[in-house]
Amino acid sequence: MALPDILLSKGRYRARLAAGAQDLAEAQKLRSLCFRTEAPDCDAFDAACSHVLVEDTVSGTLVCCFRLLLLEGGGGLEGSYSAQFYDLSGLQAFQGRMAEMGRFCIRPDRSDPDILRIAWGALTAMVDARGVQLLFGCSSFAGTSAEVYVDAFAMLRDQYLAPKRWLPRVRAPDVVRFGALQRRKPDAKKAMQQMPPLLRTYLLMGGWVSDHAVVDTHMDTLHVFTGLEIGAIPPARKRLLRAVAGGK
Repeated sequence: MALPDILLSKGRYRARLAAGAQDLAEAQKLRSLCFRTEAPDCDAFDAACSHVLVEDTVSGTLVCCFRLLLLEGGGGLEGSYSAQFYDLSGLQAFQGRMAEMGRFCIRPDRSDPDILRIAWGALTAMVDARGVQLLFGCSSFAGTSAEVYVDAFAMLRDQYLAPKRWLPRVRAPDVVRFGALQRRKPDAKKAMQQMPPLLRTYLLMGGWVSDHAVVDTHMDTLHVFTGLEIGAIPPARKRLLRAVAGGK
């Protein structure tokens, strides 16, 4: 199914596909701002991805962006961004089309929850149009101090680990293993407050994570592999997402 250039328009926000080099450059500038890099944030994966821009139509400001890499099946996983950091050999047996969402960021001075809703609505439209059955990516926690996120990591360990057959294994040289955390019951309120908004949304829809976080000093983040099997999303959540994707 062909996708329109304008994926979704709702209220003051519009989500659309990047149309060329200038749009990509604007997305890279926003990524640099969010990830606090001096040079424009770009890599070799940009050329292979579709890029989505969420714009404030009142001010003309780019407020959110992300990229999507479409894979026909598990055999293409080694060509993903995540495969640099995780051993994804288990997921190679997954039957169905996959998509890796990456470089998701929202402008730091914007806190309107509608921005995240519009982004997920646009993503839903793309997933449906492309017949994606597994959505995955890296969910990032700011900074590289694991102690700050003990409750969040303990909750992920206790409630949200990937099924054993799909569980990503360690590939990166520096990781925080959730199983090595002090065994204690996490403070649920603190844990959810510590979760990045994108990860919270994944989890609410039935997403799962790796059993460790990668320490990424280049990006100054701790990130966990996050997967979401589209068929496992609760029906009520699917209806909400598709209602947003349909502009309702």
